[in-house]
Amino acid sequence: MAALDWAIGAIEKGVIGGAVLLMAAVMTGHVLGRTFLGQGIPGTTEIAELLIIIMTFIGVSYGVRCARHISMSAIYDQLQGTARKALLVTICLATAMLMFYFAYLALDYTTTIYERGRVSGALTIPLWTVYASAPIGFTLAGIQYVLTAVRNLTSREIYRSFTEKEQYAEVPVEGNGEAGTGTGQQG
Repeated sequence: MAALDWAIGAIEKGVIGGAVLLMAAVMTGHVLGRTFLGQGIPGTTEIAELLIIIMTFIGVSYGVRCARHISMSAIYDQLQGTARKALLVTICLATAMLMFYFAYLALDYTTTIYERGRVSGALTIPLWTVYASAPIGFTLAGIQYVLTAVRNLTSREIYRSFTEKEQYAEVPVEGNGEAGTGTGQQG
């Protein structure tokens, strides 16, 4: 499973990093062209919009990988031990099923876009190539949630993602700068 996690990580980092670098290069070229030549690169805005779509959906998986996703943890934070781990595994598996369902819907949408032959306005890029990032990103996110559930079922510690152990930072107590459980009250 570590090999699968590594492969998914390589895909995520490559796609997101490549998209960011491409966007930076295109936007920089556009600004330099407008400044020094009086004309920017045609389709720059469209390229940026399409790259943001790709980064968003692949970024969903990357957020899960790094345990940087949004979580509503009021009940979870009150639990300890086996109950806490059981709830985390349940949440991971339920969220994985939701991600796979979203991937199915996104694939259906992408297929429809492909069949209709839709292209972008300025550069006539086939839109299905960009929208394919949605089912790919949701599928990778679903796999990350399954990997997290498996990690928690096979280890003693609690993991927020396949590689990230659960840990909370200590809150400094006001006035003395030491870690503790400060009440936050002003004195």
